[in-house]
Amino acid sequence: MSVSNSSHQPGVFDPAALSTQAINTVSRPLTIVIACDTFPPDINGASRFAERLAGGLARRGHDVHIIASAYSSKFGTFREVIDGTEMTVHRLRAYKLPQHETLRWLWPFTIGSEATRIFKEIKPDVVHIQSHLIMGRFVVGAAKKLGIRLVATNHIMPENLIKYSVIIPPFLEQAAMNWAWRDAGRFFAKVDAVTTPTRRAAELLEAATGMKGVMAISCGIDASKFKNATPPSNQPPRILFLGRLDYEKHIHNLLRAVAKLPKELGVEVELVGRGGEQAYLEELANELGIRKQVHFYGHISEEDLPKAYERCTVFAMPSIAELQSIATMEAMASGRPVVAADAMALPHLVHDGDNGYLFPPDDVDAFADRLKRVLTANEAELERLSENSLYLIKSHDIQRTLSIFERLYMGETVAEETEDNLPEYSEPIGRLSESFHDQIVAFRKRTEALADRVEEATDELRERIEDMRERAEKVDKRVRNAVRKARKRIQRER
Repeated sequence: MSVSNSSHQPGVFDPAALSTQAINTVSRPLTIVIACDTFPPDINGASRFAERLAGGLARRGHDVHIIASAYSSKFGTFREVIDGTEMTVHRLRAYKLPQHETLRWLWPFTIGSEATRIFKEIKPDVVHIQSHLIMGRFVVGAAKKLGIRLVATNHIMPENLIKYSVIIPPFLEQAAMNWAWRDAGRFFAKVDAVTTPTRRAAELLEAATGMKGVMAISCGIDASKFKNATPPSNQPPRILFLGRLDYEKHIHNLLRAVAKLPKELGVEVELVGRGGEQAYLEELANELGIRKQVHFYGHISEEDLPKAYERCTVFAMPSIAELQSIATMEAMASGRPVVAADAMALPHLVHDGDNGYLFPPDDVDAFADRLKRVLTANEAELERLSENSLYLIKSHDIQRTLSIFERLYMGETVAEETEDNLPEYSEPIGRLSESFHDQIVAFRKRTEALADRVEEATDELRERIEDMRERAEKVDKRVRNAVRKARKRIQRER
C-alpha cells in the first residue's frame, strides 16, 4: 500500500483520556449479574472481557455479581477483587478438563437451582450471559422463569472447542460444528439482546444461525493502562505473541516464519501464555534450529503485561479464529505494529499497510515476508505504523462499550454500535496529519517525564522506608536492652 496524506483529522491524542472513570449513563444504579463459563483466574479473551466489563460497571456505581466456575475444590459466595474493584462472586462446583489447561466442566445438575437462589436473593435488573455453553444454558432458564431481562454476548466459535473433544472423530467434526451453530441459534433466540465484539463476528453468527439484529459492540480497552513513552524499535528486533498456546492460535506458523528470516537479523521471539501446545512448540523450535531465539514466559502479572508490549518491535497474531482479539488491541494501545492472519475479525483491527500487515492464513512465506517488512523498517516507518495503531485503538474506548451495555441492560432500544463500526474506521489511513504526530511526540515526552518523576518518588520512598526500618531496628534494640535490664533488676531484687 502506498503511503499518502490522509484526510483523517483526529482530535487531541491522549490515551489517558480514552477511559476516564465516567459516571453511569442510566438513571439509577443497577444490580447486574454476569454469568460466565470462563472467568479469572482463567486467562483468555472471554475471561478478560468479563473481568473488565465487571470492573468498569462496578466503578460506575452498579452492584455487580459474577456467577462463574470454582477454580479449586472450594465453591460458594465470596468477595473478590476483580479488575481492581471488590465485588461478589458466586463460584459453582466445577472440574478441570484434562485435555485443556483452563477450561472447566461445570457440574450441571445444580446450576439452575443455584442461579434461582441467587436471583431471588439479590433481585437483579439484568443477567448478562457470556457463553451459551453449560453456564448460559441453565442460567437462561432460571432467569426467564423469574422474568429477568437477558443479554448475551457470543465469544465462541465451535471450531475452537471441537478441536479439544475426545469423543468426536475427525470425519464428524464438520457435522458437529454445523449442529453446534444451530444449537447456538436456538439458545440466543431466548434472550432479549445479543451482542458480539465485531461486525464480522455478528455477520458470521447471523449467517450460521439465521438470527437477525446481532449488535457489534467492541470488547473495549482501557488504553491508558498500556501507554508508554517508548516508540517501537528494531534494535533489537523482537516479536511478541501473547495468548493461549493452543492449536487454533497457529503459533507453529509463527515459529516456521521466524525460521525463514535472515539469521543476521538476530530476531528474538517472546511467547507469553500457556496452553496445550507448549511442549510441541518447544520441540518444533528445536527442530527449526531457533530454540535459543524463542523464549517461553508462561503467564505474567498485570504489572508486567504493558512491559511485554513495550519492549517488542511487532506483535504477531497468526490465529484463524479470533472474534476480536484483546491482545491485539492491547498491542495497538501500546503503539505497536501488528502482523496478523487475514482471517475472521483480525482485519478489523489490523489495516494492511496502515498499522501493520496481513498475510493469508497458513501461508508461512507471506508471514515471514510481512514480519521482515516491520523488523527491517527504518525509524520513520516504524513511527508511522505505531501512530496508526494508536489512532485506530481510539475507536475501542471501553467507556463507550460500558455505556452501550448500560442502556441495553435498562431495556432501551439501542441502534448504534461502537465507533469501530463507523465507515470512516475502515478507510485507508496512510500517514496521519503532522498535528497528530506532534501530539504523540509531546505525549511520549510527558509520559517519559512522568515515569522519571515516579521513579524518583519511588526511590525516595524506598529511602524513607529504609530509614524508617533502620530507626525501627534501633528502637527495637533499645527496647530489648531495656527489657533485659529490667529482668536483671527484678531478679536481683528477688
